[in-house]
Amino acid sequence: MKSNRTRRPDLSVVVGLRNQAEDVTATLASLRGALDRLKRPAEIVAVDDGSTDDTWRRLAAAARRDRRLRLIRLRTGFGEAAALHAGIQASRGRAVAYLSGRVRVDPAGLPALVKRLDAGADFVVGRRHPRADSRLNQWVSRGFNRLVSRATGLRLRDVNSGVFVSRRDVLDRVPLYGDLVNFIPVLAAQQGYAVAEENIGQMPGTFRQSRYPGEYVQRLLDVLTVFFLTRYSRKPIHFMGFVGTGFAAAGLVIELYLFVYRILGFGAIAGRPLLVLGALLLVIGVQMISIGLLGEMIIFTHAGEMEPYNIEETLN
Repeated sequence: MKSNRTRRPDLSVVVGLRNQAEDVTATLASLRGALDRLKRPAEIVAVDDGSTDDTWRRLAAAARRDRRLRLIRLRTGFGEAAALHAGIQASRGRAVAYLSGRVRVDPAGLPALVKRLDAGADFVVGRRHPRADSRLNQWVSRGFNRLVSRATGLRLRDVNSGVFVSRRDVLDRVPLYGDLVNFIPVLAAQQGYAVAEENIGQMPGTFRQSRYPGEYVQRLLDVLTVFFLTRYSRKPIHFMGFVGTGFAAAGLVIELYLFVYRILGFGAIAGRPLLVLGALLLVIGVQMISIGLLGEMIIFTHAGEMEPYNIEETLN
């Protein structure tokens, strides 16, 4: 008979932690209780993202008491995407759940997400409800989610909650790097997977506030990146060519107008701001079309290494 250490679990719960020594014991206790209610083989993979407090020591003490708990310690703070990737690589479950320490959700709500996965979903996002963080964070999150929904067409109310349950094959096909970790549901939906959303409660505590303008600029750039990746990653000329053609056409119209204006003797055009604007639009338009063509050449060169499809099932 296989031991609990060697038997492959049905569910792996990856928990990302950084400088959360005060919450480790309670979080793990609540998580163990949730897994006991599920009544299925499970493991917990706790990833310490370079904590500088007592988090690692408390994790190590807990691991000595619970054989389901496995630990990973990153050498320094590499960020949430790195912690998630390390946890997924070390996990063995057929399904993977992720709980980010930054959002402080109640692990007792995890079984509801797992049941939604069992009901047929491929990827289940945990919607923080009711929320316990500040009104500012909630307003920013609401606006961000509406923007993502408009840009991608995926209707979720908490796309970057930091909580999800997924089938392993979904995570094998979705790239995990940088801030794209916040858009895993969008990238999964692009691959044709069924994405659902389920409520999970948020525990009270101290949360980081979204106060700095740079954060909002970064979020907008992230949305733009995901919009481009989900719609034009395989045909960049459709985006760059369309925008570039618009700029070039506007510049050409302006220059033709000034050419006719000068030929017919209505006046001089040297030094007019409109002349500079027309030339600038022409140059920008040509450059954007050229970038789109270069993107097409790169994709064509590596087309044999890319899979533009995702097979769900085959029958003989």
